[in-house]
Amino acid sequence: MRPFVRLAGLITVLAVAASTPALGQNRKFGTVRDAEIENIIRDYATPIFIAAGLDSGVVEVHLVNDARLNAFVAGGQRIFINTGLLMRAKGPEEVIGVIAHETGHIAGGHLTRFKDELRNAETTSIIALLAGLAAGIATGDGRVAGAIVGGGSDVARTNLLKYSRTQESAADAAALQYLDASGISARGLLNFFQMLQREVRITGGREHPYLSTHPLTNDRIAAISGHLALSRFANAPIAEDLARKHAYMRAKLIGFMEPLKTTLRFYPLDRNDIPARYARAIGHYRNADLKTALPKVDALIAEQPDNPYFQELKGQMLLENGRVADSLVPYTRMVELAPREPLLRVALGKAQVESGQAEMLQPALENLQAAVRMDPQMREAWRLLTVVNGRLGNQGNLALAQAEYRLLGGDVKAAKALAERAINILPTGAPGWLRAQDILSETERRLE
Repeated sequence: MRPFVRLAGLITVLAVAASTPALGQNRKFGTVRDAEIENIIRDYATPIFIAAGLDSGVVEVHLVNDARLNAFVAGGQRIFINTGLLMRAKGPEEVIGVIAHETGHIAGGHLTRFKDELRNAETTSIIALLAGLAAGIATGDGRVAGAIVGGGSDVARTNLLKYSRTQESAADAAALQYLDASGISARGLLNFFQMLQREVRITGGREHPYLSTHPLTNDRIAAISGHLALSRFANAPIAEDLARKHAYMRAKLIGFMEPLKTTLRFYPLDRNDIPARYARAIGHYRNADLKTALPKVDALIAEQPDNPYFQELKGQMLLENGRVADSLVPYTRMVELAPREPLLRVALGKAQVESGQAEMLQPALENLQAAVRMDPQMREAWRLLTVVNGRLGNQGNLALAQAEYRLLGGDVKAAKALAERAINILPTGAPGWLRAQDILSETERRLE
């Protein structure tokens, strides 16, 4: 699991709630990429997307490194879920309920009122803006938002506050419909709003119907309670597989995001279940105690040898502690178990590159090329491809990888120059040459 940040311009967001900070307030805002967690969230979301008539392959789900109890949609079919929500959700139903609400915004076309160019905005600005807007709404003072977000915040805050509470109520109603259509209890969504209400009370915050973009939480709780009284799925049990995955996800997030003492408070030594051992292994690793962490993850692998994410954790432990050659074994096994996970391919490719072994360059190239075929937006993969192609002397593909890397970073002028260089080197009509032409057209359009 690695947090990363991408630079971009300001955009407007639609949030399910603007709550006060809770766990781990000192974290740097950014998105978190993790194959295991992303797959679990996709398992949660797919039935909801189907019920809403959306293409699950088009809707993007992003994890936000933020302790607040929040989720939101922005810039088209993109759902953002805070790690704070995932860590505090006791079961899958709470997360699924929130996803259903956000899906209601997308399916209801609630984003179409904003300018078209906002759809191209990148992740970091969305997250930074959300932080400022949450603070501004909580205090009723737009200057708070401005202090956090910077230039353009007044316009952004105005746009957000214009967002109709009627549309929020419509998203709630749509969520209840999607949950029933999926055979999932709305009790999780009710639990989420009750959790939000408790948090507001504990911190002394007050909701204001004219400062908030959302209906008062009491009203939402009443509406969902009324639905549950009539729904035949009110007490429907959640699938055991989803409950197990949620326990793993929560343990992983707490192990990575919280200090070791907090992790041990959540998962004390007298707990011997797999999620508790998973969290403690991660916690000791994050506490720079490989001597304690490594036997713990080895025990997990012995119990579940076909779990690619336990193999991933061991590989990451070894790689980040300088044991690069040793990391290749669990990383290779990880990709054998989950060959269609681009993040795992990148992890193995990085280890192969950092091994310094010339014979590892071609396998690294193959892994990284497979990763960008599955997820072309992975900037780290393109960075590594510049290294591999440079060492292999593939000058045309080196220029192409550099162009992709620069374009994803927002350096349009450099991307244009590098695409032109790739076009001049690569064989005319080859896939790389065609892609360089696409980048050239895209950069020319952006520069106009």
